[in-house]
Amino acid sequence: MESEAEAYWAVAPGQGEIRTVTLAAPGAADVLVETRWSAISRGTEALVALGRVPASQALAMRCPFQEGSFPFPVKYGYCSVGTVAQGPAALRDRAVFCLHPHQTRYVVPASALHVLPADLPEGRAVLAANMETALNAVWDAGLLPGERITVIGAGVVGCLIARLAVQLPGAEVMLVDIDPAKAGIAEALGLRFCTDTEGLAPADCVVNASGAGAGLVAGLALAGIEARLVEVSWHGDAAVTLPLGEAFHSRRLRLLSSQVGMVAPAMRPRFDYARRMAKAMELLAADPALDVLIDGESPFRELPRTLPDLFQNGAGRLCHRVAYL
Repeated sequence: MESEAEAYWAVAPGQGEIRTVTLAAPGAADVLVETRWSAISRGTEALVALGRVPASQALAMRCPFQEGSFPFPVKYGYCSVGTVAQGPAALRDRAVFCLHPHQTRYVVPASALHVLPADLPEGRAVLAANMETALNAVWDAGLLPGERITVIGAGVVGCLIARLAVQLPGAEVMLVDIDPAKAGIAEALGLRFCTDTEGLAPADCVVNASGAGAGLVAGLALAGIEARLVEVSWHGDAAVTLPLGEAFHSRRLRLLSSQVGMVAPAMRPRFDYARRMAKAMELLAADPALDVLIDGESPFRELPRTLPDLFQNGAGRLCHRVAYL
């Protein structure tokens, strides 16, 4: 027996609509999830909504349970929290996280779900995909106790990386963002903050999570001798010009990329995707201060208005949560 649900589709640059979708009846290994919350990713999802996914990356940037194709129309998203309404007895009525687009209910394999820890509030769990990205970035960066670490970009992922880094014994962590209003967020997370890298001491590791080429350029200037510069931002189809002819070679800098699609190499022999996500949710559950990163909420039915507005006029915003009940 089939049933219906409603889903958000991006249909043109900065435009979206809610469509009715047909759900197949769950099989023996499937579950039906009733969505409680989802969240809007201000990074990758913004580039998708604006039609800025390069054709060369169309396959690599597909998300689980995506429908349609880039640029449009496409159903895209990966921060969904809900309750299992139908499926194996061990999962029924459990709160779960799934890498699923914005949709009122959906049928997926039970193996695609991550059961929330009992102490993780459902409303905070929408940050799970962001925390997974931040955790992988910390692993890719090889951050160590005692290091001088600068994170450029106080978006959700940048704040999460800095929050994880500051818990390393003896680490000196600075969060940098050109928006002075982010100082309050940094303070709530126990982080030092500034709006400019000018005058900062050379860093052992710089992480750029700003989404801007200028942040990467600033990171190059700040990195100390044989330091690591880790690029977490994905720039879509935008070209980024770097001054590699200045001190890049004489300081023997290392420029690294970090992307959540693969587990960081140093951890890959022991961590699969499920273990990494379980650890991300454990970290979320243990840190109520992270609620400060959720700075907006609106009903699902308002997504055609809310989501494009956030991407076009929402500079400075963090995690916007979508409510389904």
